[in-house]
Amino acid sequence: MSDFDLELASLRKVFPGGTVAVDDFDLQVERGEFISFVGPSGCGKTTTLRMIAGLESISSGGLFIRGKDVTHVPTEQRPTATIFQNYAIFPHMSVRENIEFGLRVRNLPGPEVKRRVDAMIDKLELGDVADARESVLSGGQKQRLALGRGLVTEPEILLLDEPLGALDANLRKSIQEELKILQRELGITFVFVTHAQAEALSMGDRVVVMNAGQVEQISDPFELYTRPKSPFVARFIGRNKIIPGTLASADAKTAEIATDFGALRGVPSFDAASAAAGSKAMAVVPSEYVDVLPSGAPVDTADGALDVVTGAVQSYDRVGQVVYIAVELTNGTGVRLETYREKVEDRGIAPGSQVELRWKPERTTIVLDAA
Repeated sequence: MSDFDLELASLRKVFPGGTVAVDDFDLQVERGEFISFVGPSGCGKTTTLRMIAGLESISSGGLFIRGKDVTHVPTEQRPTATIFQNYAIFPHMSVRENIEFGLRVRNLPGPEVKRRVDAMIDKLELGDVADARESVLSGGQKQRLALGRGLVTEPEILLLDEPLGALDANLRKSIQEELKILQRELGITFVFVTHAQAEALSMGDRVVVMNAGQVEQISDPFELYTRPKSPFVARFIGRNKIIPGTLASADAKTAEIATDFGALRGVPSFDAASAAAGSKAMAVVPSEYVDVLPSGAPVDTADGALDVVTGAVQSYDRVGQVVYIAVELTNGTGVRLETYREKVEDRGIAPGSQVELRWKPERTTIVLDAA
């Protein structure tokens, strides 16, 4: 018996006409893990979820659930449940009847159906609307009903396809928290598809970033945010500052690139032994690690060596406690920084002023750029 709840082995999907939707996807999911899939529209994340659910055929490769090969097993025989963005609630049934439906189809005894449904209604706090129909439910109640209908069948894996997309921002945040707590309580593996990177990062134990049918990176949220491994991830995740250059040198711990601002250093995201000097590369620094100071401001030597680039402020916008600063670097590259007002408010930074962007080299990731 496999130790993994879910394994994808070189999974591939080619649609009629030759369009490759998913290519060479490998993934191993631990029991009770919360996995988020994120990427732009058309990247293959929903197609992958549908292959796991059995709603989409697999062109090649293998799919295993708890060690059992389910590559060609029909949907209804897989130990999975799927929740869709539109919830797919039966409008002519009450909340209780909707939750019961999957159990009735499985011909479970009446007392067992009642026990499971009562427990699920209680857990999801749907008792006050148990006899109500969809038309009178709030967005949050519909979301909990969809969860209840999926979870009551006691699946080994719950698949969620953009299930929060129809909710307003405040309710969406609340349901995110509820969903994460519920997943921890139940210990069930969740595979969650979203186009919102903040949602993927806040909910997933690990995050799978997809692009054009390929897996770009699989990492825990902090590593993904701070140590991107490809140009796509560097540009797609977070608010990174990206300085292009060419690779000057690299070893296992440090890489240096030549840029318009001189040498910049960082942690390599690649195998240094296989990287050639002169290759296109980029220094990637999360916006949160960049300090903005007036040109010529004293350097705090306690910070150790810093990397510095220079430019002129194009705009300075305050939104509550946050400030958005657009800077045109001296080589013409535009960057946009987000920081807190108290960090920069008393520094005399304004449109037209000359500034320096400073950061610690160990915060930088050096990424090879094949583009």
